[in-house]
Amino acid sequence: MSSATRHRLPLAGILRLGRPSDIWFKPALSAVAAVAPPNLILLALGRLDLAMYTMAGSLCALYGHNRPYAARARALAGVVLGMVAGVAVALVAASLTSDAVLLVTVGALLAAVQKAVCDATRIGPPANVIFTFISSASLFAPQTLGQVPGHLGLALAAGAWSWLVAMAPGLVRPHGPERRATAAALNATAAYADTRGTGAGHAPARAASAAALHAAWQSLLAVGDRTDATRRALERLLVRAEVALAAPADSDPARLRAWARELRGPRRTLRLDIPGEHADELLGLDTELAQPRPALRHRLAPLAPLAARTALGCALAGYASLALGVGRPYWALVTAASIYQANVTLTWSRGVQRVVGNVLGVLAFAALAPLAHLNAVALVLCCVALNFGAEALMGRNYWLGSICVTPMALLVTEFARTQDATELMTDRVVDTLVGALVGFVAAIAVTNRRAGDRLEHALTEAERARENAARLLAEAHPEPRALDGARRGLTTALVDLRATADAAAGEWWQRALPEDRVVLAEQSGHRTLAATVRRQGLAPRQHDPGTTTEDIRP
Repeated sequence: MSSATRHRLPLAGILRLGRPSDIWFKPALSAVAAVAPPNLILLALGRLDLAMYTMAGSLCALYGHNRPYAARARALAGVVLGMVAGVAVALVAASLTSDAVLLVTVGALLAAVQKAVCDATRIGPPANVIFTFISSASLFAPQTLGQVPGHLGLALAAGAWSWLVAMAPGLVRPHGPERRATAAALNATAAYADTRGTGAGHAPARAASAAALHAAWQSLLAVGDRTDATRRALERLLVRAEVALAAPADSDPARLRAWARELRGPRRTLRLDIPGEHADELLGLDTELAQPRPALRHRLAPLAPLAARTALGCALAGYASLALGVGRPYWALVTAASIYQANVTLTWSRGVQRVVGNVLGVLAFAALAPLAHLNAVALVLCCVALNFGAEALMGRNYWLGSICVTPMALLVTEFARTQDATELMTDRVVDTLVGALVGFVAAIAVTNRRAGDRLEHALTEAERARENAARLLAEAHPEPRALDGARRGLTTALVDLRATADAAAGEWWQRALPEDRVVLAEQSGHRTLAATVRRQGLAPRQHDPGTTTEDIRP
């Protein structure tokens, strides 16, 4: 039975602090290393007024920390070019007109494009927010066309420095991101194995394990080079985690966690006691690597409602700020852009976090302002420290990181000249409230009925993948490569189904969702996965009942 969508605005848990990321210090230190040198150079030259342009490039160092270094190099190059492109549009617009309404409109359109592209490319945190923050602020920087090339050059130079900063750890730990992703998958699967597949909390543990495994495989597949010994060891460990996911009652959680600890350890060369490699366990990888990635336009199409929300919400927030006489309407625009998540419910949660964090951040600015105003050196050092704090705390909860982001944004406006602290604080609070309120109203007004369509598509794909695997299982002697490929395809389809169902569940104004069908597809899909693993000879034999009709039927 399907149930109608309920309109809920939850408050419980929105401000709860999560565990810090395992690599919380990496983006934090990268931010310091990328931001400090350009700012100190400008300080020595007496041109802190140009810091906004170098910040555009410096903040690119925040991206890609979960990607393998080969993939990170490509992703960061795209981030730098995208950042410079956004700044270029903003600076040209600023040099051609001083009409605030027109500038807000340009900023809203830029924000929509940045949101759609970041989501389509899955660039990861901090996603579109930094792009929109920089381009929106650039729109309101006094400018002439003749100055634009020089300012873009500063952004590009700082972006190149950020690229070097973000790539530098690869010299010491070349497989660090892949090892962390694999360790996370092993730990998640160990938590599921603890439930034996039937204990309390087994369903969410299974979903978390499948998602972590999928993320780890994507990390390895992003590189493509399968000749490296460390890479081969990580692949074999992920296969063991897949076996534990399929047969949790026959798995050893302690061994999974021991492997995870070794991967997180300091040794560059791994010392792992991995059971012998099965001949068929990695045959499907070559097939998966050979599959073409969907074109960008196909990935952008489902994001049209989110882009429309962003454009409308950002534009209305900026216009409302102008109507209230606030001097920096781009703050309201950025607030609106920052709250948009995968659905309305998550957007509400992010809006609450944004408001709480910004208000507390304004109070932090009031405390820091006397210190920062001592001299230019103190101002720069305060901003660098806040950069570190923002990245160190953001992973625990968005509102906590915003306590550092807000005073940093206020202090950056004073690089050119000292401003009235009371006016800055008032403008920031007003723009935050306006941006969050107007942005959320726009999220409600712009419906995303495609969420239901995407769920139907994900269900169809999961059912088709299960049927393909079941058909091979029914054969007396299925081709090993085809069977392994079917197992991997079914795993991917189930992960996508769960993510799509979660996103659709938080949307408003849509038809009833096929919740029972989703549950049935997940249950039958995981049964078929277990049967496939046993058929491949990967699961332990002591409790292997053999492949039965129950394993492969829907």
